[in-house]
Amino acid sequence: MKMNPLGRTGMMVSELCLGTMTFGTQTPEAEAHRQIDYALAAGVNFVDTAEMYPVNPVSKETIGRSEEILGSWHEKTGRRAEYILATKHSGEGLAVVRDGEAITSKTIASTIEGSLKRLNTDYIDLYQFHWPNRGSYMFRKNWSFDPSNQNREETLDNMRDCLEALQAQVDRGTIRAFGLSNESAWGTAQWLRLAEEGVGPRVASIQNEYSLLCRMYDTDLAELSVNEDVGLLAFSPLGTGLLTGKYQQGAVPEGSRKSLVPELGGRHSPRVYGAVDAYLEIARRHGLDPVHMALAWCRTRPFMASAIFGATRQDQLEHALKSVALELSQDVLEEIDQAHRAHPMPY
Repeated sequence: MKMNPLGRTGMMVSELCLGTMTFGTQTPEAEAHRQIDYALAAGVNFVDTAEMYPVNPVSKETIGRSEEILGSWHEKTGRRAEYILATKHSGEGLAVVRDGEAITSKTIASTIEGSLKRLNTDYIDLYQFHWPNRGSYMFRKNWSFDPSNQNREETLDNMRDCLEALQAQVDRGTIRAFGLSNESAWGTAQWLRLAEEGVGPRVASIQNEYSLLCRMYDTDLAELSVNEDVGLLAFSPLGTGLLTGKYQQGAVPEGSRKSLVPELGGRHSPRVYGAVDAYLEIARRHGLDPVHMALAWCRTRPFMASAIFGATRQDQLEHALKSVALELSQDVLEEIDQAHRAHPMPY
């Protein structure tokens, strides 16, 4: 398993990261514990969670359960120090967490304390803001994104306020590094600028959606990542399972994400299945497993720190981890580029 730098923090993270958003709904606790054991034994040293997890669905009754499952694994094994742990503070508008309250200096300390308690640990390696208070073009909002109503000074004042609160947590030792999620190039640049002015900790990473089907990161954010040492933590690198091919021809496997969330968070569209067919055909033509091809392709990107994948079941985890042995040929990479040009932004 290759290790990559986590920004300028000095921490190194594995090229694959175990995501936990099904822990507590689709994945029961005992199975989740087995997955953590297996992933670490396979060389993964990076696990990502969030205060709002699990999902499918998100509900007030299960908020925090994924962190609790990690916490019970820490208590059972005593192995907290063996890996890099990332979690997230929910942004404004999620009613089931703090009634949708925005991220501010007033929420940061108590939210971190809540996560620490659930995680049964006294520190978090990477603390991320799940999405900006001002909103973003992520989650399929790119189709109608309009920043004209944003208040620049209010945004920057909030960033300063948050960075000061984060610095207090760094000084206390409760968090080691700060990361963003579902952010834009402009937003990330402002967080970086303020940190350089001495306001608070420097952004280490950006966790945005990225896959063969979702490549909005490839332009301005890619340039920012490379030049500023802010690596991408790619979530949904298998396109919520679309790139496995399991949903082709209208199939909806029992217990799958699509059986619980039919629209796949807006990814179910008239055009996406043709795009998936194009990538499945490349894999078939070259004798590749489509899961392995999709994850191996993520590793070729110059801005990639780690690709976060989740597994409902142990066999899915084992299968995905085998992708680290695959190196894609130039022919495959060129065909992927051609497919992307033919099927841009399929959802």
